[in-house]
Amino acid sequence: MSDRRVVRVSTDFFDQLDSQLGAERGPAGEPSATDFIVFDLPTVVERFAMQFDDLPEAVEGVTVARVVVGTGEVVRALVVYGLLLTDGAIELIGVDIDNP
Repeated sequence: MSDRRVVRVSTDFFDQLDSQLGAERGPAGEPSATDFIVFDLPTVVERFAMQFDDLPEAVEGVTVARVVVGTGEVVRALVVYGLLLTDGAIELIGVDIDNP
């Protein structure tokens, strides 16, 4: 049996991502939402899938809500929020991106 959890991405996550990065690259090469999905999201998904129990709690004492904080390939910094669902899967519910 694998220790890997199933990770799903919510519609709200994609809405937040689109509002922060947009559909197209910026005039100075700023990343698009698609760039983030292709280059940065797989690493985040892998961390949630393999290390959920070791990630910091998004809210102290709420063990079903965890967070990945880090840097990305195309963004300077990112915070992604995930919830452990009753079926054992993790749903990514939010994203905050810091990009110059």
